[in-house]
Amino acid sequence: METPYTDHLTAEDYEHVYEPSEDSFLLLDALEKDLDFLGQLKPRLCLELGSGSGVIITALAKKLSNCLCLASDINPKACDATRRTAARNGARVQPIRCNLADALRPRSVDVLLFNPPYVVTSDEELHTQKFQSQGENSTESNLVFSWAGGQDGRRITDILLKQLDDILSPTGVLYLLLLRENKPAEIIKHLEGRDFKAVKFMERRIPGEHLYILKVTRCSS
Repeated sequence: METPYTDHLTAEDYEHVYEPSEDSFLLLDALEKDLDFLGQLKPRLCLELGSGSGVIITALAKKLSNCLCLASDINPKACDATRRTAARNGARVQPIRCNLADALRPRSVDVLLFNPPYVVTSDEELHTQKFQSQGENSTESNLVFSWAGGQDGRRITDILLKQLDDILSPTGVLYLLLLRENKPAEIIKHLEGRDFKAVKFMERRIPGEHLYILKVTRCSS
């Protein structure tokens, strides 16, 4: 699976949008490894949550030519960057400005991708950033919200997990990126208690971080 071109994005773009990094490339590698599974799944709708620059959904869209590929982000700058990345690489992706999967009908997503804000940060730090952004669109002006995960780095991840049953289609799959400090074993146990099967599909150690990709499906699928 080809890594999308990003030469159209500028330093100014990366002041507002998360720049592709090792975590992005790990998610790309995991999707490439699972292309046979995805081909057999024959997904009709794929959604990336918090698409940022759009490299993940763009790469997958080029492989899933018969699938509607959507990208949601609450940051309008990210929606624009995703649209431009898809266009630069000849992929068909529709960005949607919304929170997580709020704009979609229930249980409609066959492939769900999420590289969430996962860095462990104090609630005080997040409140400080929000205070500094008052009077502005905080999601557009403050890049910290693309990586700061709050307590255990799971501020947004835990919200998604509560909504997962209403998002995934009956045969849907979630690829979720986590940091070791996010307590992936605890997340796996939580999902198993909600009739999901979750496995550590891929992992990678980089300086200062131990990253995982969780692959999550319904137990009945």
